Amino acid sequence: MSKIARKRLYVGLMCFSTLYLLYIVYFNFIYDPQASVFLGHKGDQVHEVRQSLWIAVLHGHILFACLALLSGAYNFFTKQKQAYRMIHRWNGYLYFISVFLVSLSSGYMAPYSTGGRVNSIVFNLINIIWPLFTLIAVIMIRRKQVIDHQRWMIRSYSFCFTNSIIHLLTFISTMLGGSYTLSYTVGVYGALIMNLLIPELVIRYIIHLPRQRNKRVS
Repeated sequence: MSKIARKRLYVGLMCFSTLYLLYIVYFNFIYDPQASVFLGHKGDQVHEVRQSLWIAVLHGHILFACLALLSGAYNFFTKQKQAYRMIHRWNGYLYFISVFLVSLSSGYMAPYSTGGRVNSIVFNLINIIWPLFTLIAVIMIRRKQVIDHQRWMIRSYSFCFTNSIIHLLTFISTMLGGSYTLSYTVGVYGALIMNLLIPELVIRYIIHLPRQRNKRVS
């Protein structure tokens, strides 16, 4: 991919992430701050926990997910600019902390997932895979393995779109006649598969990162 095409891709990613972030903030903090639409599909699944506590955790989950989405997009845009190296590094730590806190809060909410245990298992699996991929990316850059760092960051960043993929697939499935619970399950499993598959396609066929693992910087 040429530098111009790659720059356009990064700018597009930054614009999409910003617009999606604004939508998330509007919907969850202004339009429906009590998550009544989302809770309406859960029935009595949140009966064992104080709803106010669950909503507080949800809001924290959303805020840190937004931070991960935005900080990750920003670092993809600035990673090759020498003047931004220090900002890139500290922004990367912000991304790492945000991913950890998103996964931690998701782990709290997972037992109350729409669809029950069959979906909570997948959410818990994502809560392991996402921080693991992010940790590997950190280890790679500390070893000065820049290309491998970039590859693992692409794999990690794809999980920032888990929620959007779930809702997209849920919408499509319900339009095809599926019940909401079944459609949500399709969305959850589909999101996991897509989050693992899409970054590999991006790495191999769009940005063409080399396979060599011995490229280091001094």
